[in-house]
Amino acid sequence: MTKIVASLAGTVFKILVAPGDVISPGQEVVRLESMKMEIPIEAEIGGRVKDVVVHEGDFVNESDPLIILDDEM
Repeated sequence: MTKIVASLAGTVFKILVAPGDVISPGQEVVRLESMKMEIPIEAEIGGRVKDVVVHEGDFVNESDPLIILDDEM
């Protein structure tokens, strides 16, 4: 199980993936809003999305998990 985490504190502006989606390294998965700027969060590795643990409008802190990837594809 691999986690994609928030790189900074902010509000979840848009979730771009859903459970079951197969993502590639570098693909944008979540967009955060912080200080009136939109910040893309990209996957460092590829895999299948197992769970999205946040909702649009949620506040997250740096290093909070956003997406869980399934290690077994």
